[in-house]
Amino acid sequence: MPTRLKSSHVFINCPFDAGYRPIFNAIVFAVYDLGFVARCALEEDDAGDYRLAKIERIIEECRFGINDLSAVALDAVTNLPRFNMPLELGLFFGCKRYGPRNQAKKKTLVLDADQHRYRQFISDISGQDIHAHGGDPERAIREVRDWLQGASRREGLAGGGEIVRRYRLFRADLPKICRDAGLETDKLTFLDLSEMVTSWLKANR
Repeated sequence: MPTRLKSSHVFINCPFDAGYRPIFNAIVFAVYDLGFVARCALEEDDAGDYRLAKIERIIEECRFGINDLSAVALDAVTNLPRFNMPLELGLFFGCKRYGPRNQAKKKTLVLDADQHRYRQFISDISGQDIHAHGGDPERAIREVRDWLQGASRREGLAGGGEIVRRYRLFRADLPKICRDAGLETDKLTFLDLSEMVTSWLKANR
């Protein structure tokens, strides 16, 4: 029996390192602010669960996907590129193309730091509508908002400027939220962040 495609779930495929964290946090906030549910590989930590199988399961359940390909620089230690994000983008495309009929409803946003840079390292997706965030979390929020509005056809979604305004307020409140919860701001798990964002939005919207 095909996995039920969850129409409000958004798979986030992006780097998880500290340098990217501001953009990741902004994307997660925007997804929840718009009334969707953020999903990513960090949501479960089960040593008995094969990592790729977990990612495949999450992708299969999500109607929408946000795929950031901006981490293309060579690793300072290994001097090698990172291929996790292009791999997961390929899994998303493959699930849409070859999966059960309901998977054809999938929609994806491809992000990069620069709108045209992807042609140099993943030219097979030339012709796709690539969006650029320029390394700016607030610009990423606006890109996610405008794409999700078009992809979902939902009416009444807040504008990018309003979501940015709320995100700034959330960021200002976050240190106190973390202190009250006995957590460190720079060491939040994905589940911690998701819970804080959803609780804050309920109280402040």
